[in-house]
Amino acid sequence: MTLVAGIDSSTQSTKVLLVRAEDGVVVDQATAPHPTGTETDPADWWNALQLAGSGLLGRAAAIGVGGQQHGMVALDAGGAVIRPAILWNDLRSASQAAEVVAYLGGPDDCAKAIGFVPTASMTVTKLRRMAEQEPDNAARTTAVALPHDWLTWRLRGVGPDDGVPARPGWESALVTDHGDASGTGYYSPSDRAWLPDLAAWAAGHPITLPLLSSPGAVVGETPEGVPLSAGTGDNMAAALALDLGPGDVVVSIGTSGTAFCVTDAPSADPTGMVSGFADATGRYLPLSCTINASRILSMVAGLLGVDHDGLAELAAAAEPGAGGLVLLPYLDGERTPNRPNATGVLRGLSSGARREDLARAAVEGLLCSLADAVDALAVTPRRILMIGGGSRSAAVQQFAPAVFGMPVEVPEPGEYVALGAARQAAWALSGADAPPAWPAVAGRRFEADATPVVREQYAALRDATESWG
Repeated sequence: MTLVAGIDSSTQSTKVLLVRAEDGVVVDQATAPHPTGTETDPADWWNALQLAGSGLLGRAAAIGVGGQQHGMVALDAGGAVIRPAILWNDLRSASQAAEVVAYLGGPDDCAKAIGFVPTASMTVTKLRRMAEQEPDNAARTTAVALPHDWLTWRLRGVGPDDGVPARPGWESALVTDHGDASGTGYYSPSDRAWLPDLAAWAAGHPITLPLLSSPGAVVGETPEGVPLSAGTGDNMAAALALDLGPGDVVVSIGTSGTAFCVTDAPSADPTGMVSGFADATGRYLPLSCTINASRILSMVAGLLGVDHDGLAELAAAAEPGAGGLVLLPYLDGERTPNRPNATGVLRGLSSGARREDLARAAVEGLLCSLADAVDALAVTPRRILMIGGGSRSAAVQQFAPAVFGMPVEVPEPGEYVALGAARQAAWALSGADAPPAWPAVAGRRFEADATPVVREQYAALRDATESWG
């Protein structure tokens, strides 16, 4: 039996899975938390990886890393981290996103060049903001890595650690994959190449970018000689774990919400609703993302003084449409649609409103927001798979097929980003032309009659508040 390790370095924690390379069966796992916020010292990711990986990584024949997309890790000439990494959920660079669009010639040209119209989540906007707001840090920046690249680099034993300087030529050991690179905003999905001039404009001077790896390649080894795959972004890793085919649409409900599918050709949406990413296999991964997802349920559950199960019970006791109560859940700004300064809006509140209605409005608001993201992909779903912590809510499972208007499959709870990273590690270890054929993930199917009134009243509120933020 050959074991491989898959790592998910997410916003909230590091998860490590130890998996059988032959069939994808998880034999062991561990997790360690990350600090909260929109900036993080990358050392916290490394420390969490050491904690979660203790007793697991040493048993692996190969290792792959999946990580949160869009984070900016700025490195100086010695390979040291210059400032805390700015994460995907930091929206302070909204004005710089507009600058990127203008620099590239407008939304149409922007989408053609980088596959999407950037919002404040993307790395290029954070790099531009650093150049404008932190010129000293920008001037010191020699290289920029994404979270998963940086962790793979550290696993190679190349970077500085505990006062030991980085090895000479450390820049050439920074490697990434096309999937995660495609979320930076200085990568061309159509050419499958970096746009170094765009990165230099954003940073204010030329910078080193990680080498781009081909899918399934071994990019290096740990000091103990364990092969490392290229790693990838979290959504690309989840797609790899679920072995997506044509017409499969994934709705992921975590800290953020995403809807994505795989295609054979790159996409370029000038409206800004869809990001035309690459995937981890040589195909493409058009994706719509919402800033707010599972936190919507947590916030309303807290207001009602119940836990997640209690929220689900309350929501199930209300009728579809929540008695006319509608929640537009843009709590901390939003990315799909692009409203970085928006806040949540509750409409239809009257003296007859009940706790049950508010609970249902929260679940329906979450699902309507995600249904908008699915619609933005402009594909006809063959099936919808729902993953992430929020998909475990009984109310989400019950209401989703009614809101989406079609059956929904919920795979068994699992760490799909880490599982996808493990599958990539097994692929790299095998040297084959394609990922290993692991059995399909088991799950449950949920069906319900469609409730179009829910989306209709949600759309009315969404459109009425379009000019608010």
